[in-house]
Amino acid sequence: MRITGYHADALALFWADIFGRLGHAWFDSGAYNLNLWGVRSPEQESNKFDDWICCAYRDERGRWVVYSWPATTDPGAYWLQNPGRVDGTAILVPGQYRGAWSIGLHRGSYEALVQRRPVQVWRDNNKDKTLDWGRSKAHKGLFGINIHKAGAKSSQVDRWSAGCQVFSQAAHFADLMALVHKSAATYGDAFTYALVEASAVEELCQGSRD
Repeated sequence: MRITGYHADALALFWADIFGRLGHAWFDSGAYNLNLWGVRSPEQESNKFDDWICCAYRDERGRWVVYSWPATTDPGAYWLQNPGRVDGTAILVPGQYRGAWSIGLHRGSYEALVQRRPVQVWRDNNKDKTLDWGRSKAHKGLFGINIHKAGAKSSQVDRWSAGCQVFSQAAHFADLMALVHKSAATYGDAFTYALVEASAVEELCQGSRD
């Protein structure tokens, strides 16, 4: 979904405040200086595209544009039950990872945002379909946590994610990559991505009301 005008201004203001309260950077100057983030649903049942990947930036006239796309920030049921490592399947730990992705080939196949700097992950190794967040020690390193697409219009995560941040629809992912290329032409090929839990946003909003 592409949002412009007053609603985009309001969303940018809202998320800038949330980012500031989380201690994250928010990029507010220059055209196509992309803010990229994921919002993780509290639902622990796996295999759903029930999260969001979002992007906010100012256009050439300084006006805010905001996108939100259905996605998963979690591994699919297949990889939870069939981990590729003895210590379990990766689940990205919430936080902001500065300059951790750049344009590259996902599995040597197509252009995506490919992990280039360390991130933190939990390891889920009990081989069930439930997402176990925060139940293991966080590990920091290069794990191939890419930002890429599933199929044309995927309804289940299945094998599409073993911990990557994955768009459910290829057309939405194409929108992101077009923005990424515009941004890279000015700011270089290094992209910051934040993962935020929806529950944390709700708590911050509740604290503001109290």
